[in-house]
Amino acid sequence: MSSMSKWVVGLALVGLCGCASDKGAKQPEVEKKEAGQPAPEPIRPKPASNEKVSERDTNADGKADVWVYSVEERGAEGQSHARMVRKELDINWDDRVDLTTYYDARGEREREAMDLDFDGKVDSVAYYEKGVNVRKERDLNGDGRTDEWAYYERGKLARKERDSNSDGRVDYWEYWEKDQVDRIGEDLDGDGNVDKWSRNSQTE
Repeated sequence: MSSMSKWVVGLALVGLCGCASDKGAKQPEVEKKEAGQPAPEPIRPKPASNEKVSERDTNADGKADVWVYSVEERGAEGQSHARMVRKELDINWDDRVDLTTYYDARGEREREAMDLDFDGKVDSVAYYEKGVNVRKERDLNGDGRTDEWAYYERGKLARKERDSNSDGRVDYWEYWEKDQVDRIGEDLDGDGNVDKWSRNSQTE
């Protein structure tokens, strides 16, 4: 089975969805730290001392592909219970985590990190409020910094921003209406302000 086929089957099993990503040349992590750049976030962080993990085998191949991390807490009346804080999934069954979901104190999903190119590092992160996706961030060139931001309103894509030259400043904006681009703003001189607007004639 091809890698892409495994992704499709794995996503069907766990009820998740993903997207593809391309990466440019990567700078060694040691050089990144010396240059003051953040190292990419690992898709599988080290467990905290108070976290307990349980494993699941969803495809019956004898190997774990889901790891659930929980911490012991006490309720208002002093009763003890386990609260899930993180879930890791190997959705293409290559024995490596591809997706990590973090949960808040209410048990609601608050952040979902994905490794799209199977290198063990986070490439894309989705943020949730009350279980609803409100923002997605992507590291397109593997330098540990976000290059693209997508903002959602009522579940619909409303705006995209991009740092296209990796200088740490947004220089490209897309505004969306009715599931399509309405207008595009570009910063041509690097001052952080839009210099050129383009409109989609189909939305006028």
